[in-house]
Amino acid sequence: MSLEPFISKNQIALAGEFAVLSQLALRGYDANMTLGNTKSVDILLSHPSTQNMYKLEVKTHFDNTSYRSGDFGLVEAGWRMGDKHETIIDPTLFYCFVSIANNTHHFDFYIVPSLVVAKFVKESHAYWLSHGESRNDSPMRKFMLGKKGESYNLDIPFAEDYKNRWDLLK
Repeated sequence: MSLEPFISKNQIALAGEFAVLSQLALRGYDANMTLGNTKSVDILLSHPSTQNMYKLEVKTHFDNTSYRSGDFGLVEAGWRMGDKHETIIDPTLFYCFVSIANNTHHFDFYIVPSLVVAKFVKESHAYWLSHGESRNDSPMRKFMLGKKGESYNLDIPFAEDYKNRWDLLK
């Protein structure tokens, strides 16, 4: 049974943030939600042994577990972004993309450096604008992860390279 009609986008976002917090706690990180008080950052954390500080922006989608075809080829998953994400590059900022299965029993986590996200969001939007008839620019963007072995029309990050890569936060 689908829960989607009963939960809001805000509840999905919060579920993603809490899921990420639980994963970080299980790995010994000291992590705290910013509760919207820090621009473009959902979670502040420090590594338990190095004490290095990191920022996470969590993006969550619900019931987006199947492969989809689009302008770039077959993608594993995609998340909505904004034009501001084209320029946010910080070596201490990572995005944690969360995919929650429709039955809410399975979560996938992809930890991606901000440089990779900014590059893809910018290049994919430029490609999308240049390869369609009468496409109007807008502030909406999309971050996507591809699947190794598939052919794409541009350089797309692979899901396998970022899935459960909590080790990038060291």
